[in-house]
Amino acid sequence: MRRVLCALSLLVTAGSAVQAQDVYVPYSPDVYHWIDRYQIKYGDQVPQLQTAVQPYGRADVADLAEISARNARTAVDQFNAQYLLNDNWSYTNQDNNKSQRPFLRHFYQNTTDLYHFRNDNFTLRVNPVLHLEVGLDNQTDGVRYVNTRGVQVEGSIDGRFGYYAFIGENQARFPGYVVDRIERDDVVPHEVYWKQFKEDGYDFITARGYLNYALSDHVEIQLGHDRHVIGDGYRSLVYSDYAPPAFFLKLNTRVWKLHYMNLFQELIAESRRRNDQLLPKKYMALHRLGINITDNINVGLFEQVVFSRGKGKFELQYLNPIIFYRSIEQALGSDDNAMLGADFRWNIRNRVQVYGQLMLDEFLLKEVKASDGWWGNKQAGQVGAKYIDAFGLSNLDLQGEVNLIRPYTYQHKDIYTNYQHYNQPLAHPIGANLYELIGIVRYQPIPRLNLTAKAIATRYGQDTDTLNYGGNVLLPYTSRVSDYGNEIAQGVATNQVYLDLTASFQLRHNVFLDLKQVVRRADAEINTFDSNTYFTSFAFRWNIPQRLHEF
Repeated sequence: MRRVLCALSLLVTAGSAVQAQDVYVPYSPDVYHWIDRYQIKYGDQVPQLQTAVQPYGRADVADLAEISARNARTAVDQFNAQYLLNDNWSYTNQDNNKSQRPFLRHFYQNTTDLYHFRNDNFTLRVNPVLHLEVGLDNQTDGVRYVNTRGVQVEGSIDGRFGYYAFIGENQARFPGYVVDRIERDDVVPHEVYWKQFKEDGYDFITARGYLNYALSDHVEIQLGHDRHVIGDGYRSLVYSDYAPPAFFLKLNTRVWKLHYMNLFQELIAESRRRNDQLLPKKYMALHRLGINITDNINVGLFEQVVFSRGKGKFELQYLNPIIFYRSIEQALGSDDNAMLGADFRWNIRNRVQVYGQLMLDEFLLKEVKASDGWWGNKQAGQVGAKYIDAFGLSNLDLQGEVNLIRPYTYQHKDIYTNYQHYNQPLAHPIGANLYELIGIVRYQPIPRLNLTAKAIATRYGQDTDTLNYGGNVLLPYTSRVSDYGNEIAQGVATNQVYLDLTASFQLRHNVFLDLKQVVRRADAEINTFDSNTYFTSFAFRWNIPQRLHEF
């Protein structure tokens, strides 16, 4: 009997290693690069962190940071690991976070938070948010700027209930190519409702927040407004952080080698600015099953459907968390927009990661074999690799990625079923009908200085005012130019190069100075579609990621 009890105790202990998360690390590409870097190095020791589903839980990141701190061989890696430990202090006892000089006794008692409180049952973190950026570009007159002020609050109750809230007030004047996108889609990228500010500026509020409850050690439920990212690439062909936060209900089940995520969202079908009128709604249901084939190989299968039922009604049958959505759609006799696909991530020798995605919007094998450009061959594919400590040089990290998206992918019959939210693509920011090659070099020569160089070369086909060649996901596929003979980059063929050189210096925890140079050149078959931008900016950021417009 004693042996049985010991065995049960071991099973419980092993099960507890995969724990539900109270709070998640706010999504930031720079911070997430550090997490991904150490996941490549030590992820086989933290198998529960399946990186294709983001944001990451603070408990998992703290576990990874503890291992990274024990194995750090350079001052830079020691600094980064300590940053992650301090940033997730409520989930580790290895942080070094006590402040030597608190402000007015109650503020900055630790190095990470303006104010915090912790006891056995309750944690609270309160932090200011500030983003002040100024710059000049060659397409517009006057200074370009971003002025964001806000606050971020998070914490946990009883070790099972987590909460997070962020709100920021913004005024901005964007470089010319961003203004062109705003005028095309009548929305500020990444945001929802906006107002005109002064002459050519924009005023908008950004808000995110959620409640998280651990139903058990392995199952949690989350409700709120936030972004989600699916995939290990720089771009996501499934779900990216480009569109604004949306209302969601999420279930996370993590047991054994499995991570099963169910995501139900309420989306806005179009963003026409109206006074005191509800915007039309639609819904999305998405689930992904990820499995660790080995400690360094992860494979995921996902399926999603976008639909609408009259005046904002949810189709209750899609709430079934373990059924194929395509079977429901067929049984209902509906023409909802269902998509499915797969992703993988393979860490090789704790130094290289190979990853990819395949997304099928429509698929008929006979049409694919025919190779005659049928419009319904709507697929997207990605393959990429990350190489950390490249060529033996510590903290030099390289990434290369190729993306292909066929014409009319993500489009559907109308705004109530296409793959967009608030007039913004849910996957690739350009939309579809493109080839893309991405190269990224990241180098951290000293602990507080990060240097990043990005080159994004894209060949895509632009639509005209009267012809839909399959690039803009906001257009209905019923307006397509042809049933057959469609090929990638058809339409107004455009070769675009986007270069970004950024130097970021971390003054103290989560306080950054950025110096950035963006060069964007788009050469199109029709000269009126050409666009050349040179944008130089300087920014002060406090508890907020960079605002990127990489399209």
